[in-house]
Amino acid sequence: MDLGSTDIRDMGDMRDVCDGVADAAGKAGKAGKAGKAGEAGKGSGPGVRALDTEAVHAGRDDLARQGLHAVPIDLSTTYPSYDSRGEAARIDAFATDGAQPDGPPVYGRLGNPTVARFETALARLEGTQSAVAFASGMAALSAVLLVRNSLGLRHVVAVRPLYGCSDHLLTAGLLGSEVTWVDPAGIQDALRPDTGLVLVESPANPTLAELDLRAIAHACGSVPLLADNTFATPVLQRPVEQGARLVLHSATKYLGGHGDVMAGVVACDEEFAGRLRQIRFATGGVLHPLAGYLLLRGLSTLPVRVRAASANAAELVRRLSADPRVTRVHYPRIGGAMIAFEVQGDPHQVIAAVRLITPAVSLGSVDTLIQHPASISHRVVDAEDRRGSGVGDRLLRLSVGLEDVDDLWRDLDRALAATERRGAVSAESV
Repeated sequence: MDLGSTDIRDMGDMRDVCDGVADAAGKAGKAGKAGKAGEAGKGSGPGVRALDTEAVHAGRDDLARQGLHAVPIDLSTTYPSYDSRGEAARIDAFATDGAQPDGPPVYGRLGNPTVARFETALARLEGTQSAVAFASGMAALSAVLLVRNSLGLRHVVAVRPLYGCSDHLLTAGLLGSEVTWVDPAGIQDALRPDTGLVLVESPANPTLAELDLRAIAHACGSVPLLADNTFATPVLQRPVEQGARLVLHSATKYLGGHGDVMAGVVACDEEFAGRLRQIRFATGGVLHPLAGYLLLRGLSTLPVRVRAASANAAELVRRLSADPRVTRVHYPRIGGAMIAFEVQGDPHQVIAAVRLITPAVSLGSVDTLIQHPASISHRVVDAEDRRGSGVGDRLLRLSVGLEDVDDLWRDLDRALAATERRGAVSAESV
């Protein structure tokens, strides 16, 4: 069930391997372009639109009939109503199943029209009935855990690596959950009567290890599988097609795509979405309407951005893999715009030496970002657990953007050269 990632170790074979990686990235992009949102891979029947079309039009289909072209931003926190009995009935209905209240909005924590447009669009792209947006990816994951906890299902089975804060949330038991960490092959044996969730990332943050989601979903049985799809996006894979019940995104990343919005979202069936809305209402982790607008705008260019950045990444993988200053390169078989690589020298010197590339945490923006996971994104994970899951001290994570690939390589080349110069100075001083 553990597919790994394209892990390039033999320097003599690097060029051939990278040709295959680049080809895989191209095929993944084409597959995403050809796929159908909502019913991906089922052909072009009535009402079924390609993912690229959904990215532009989902959540906006009613605008032209209203005489609008741009999506309106509804900043209201409350909505007037002269029918208090009707309001009571709608709130009672929401308390029963968490369904979106019929009629006009009631209050910002119950829902917002602008945010609802983004939720509709993301559900279409992921091929689910519904989606529920939150103020951050961690708020979204917390809501999922609280839904299961409320049913007495506090046990979680998870596969490392995960995003560092997701790992910390589970390990520390901050929401009353208990986690069992396993290899993919151990999922079925780890399940208990009180297991409420199986949690995986594929490709994983930051090693880009890939998992066989279909096999994992089978091993889960009736326990919901939550797949974090932040790195791949629905352009490269849709986990529900492989058996996942829940799909998590840190929407801050590729869905927004410009480094100017923080959000999270869970795509799922309507029954689970209703429970998530109830948790969101009770805990207050709502998404701001302006963020909903920016995310919906970001989705319209998502396929174009992911494919262009993936092409840049595949070329950088080729060059990094042939560079003797780099000892290992990790790149997923499905392609994508994320690269992880390990260096001969001091990774902190690489971070300090970049000038075009932005040395910052996060990912998925139009500009290229680099960070040292052991120091930042995964610092909260115990050092032994971190290294055991492949997050070594020399590992760097690169989120490739839309710049010219030659400019990016020149910056990386200079940064890698800085480690050589520093090493030479150290040797002379000795």
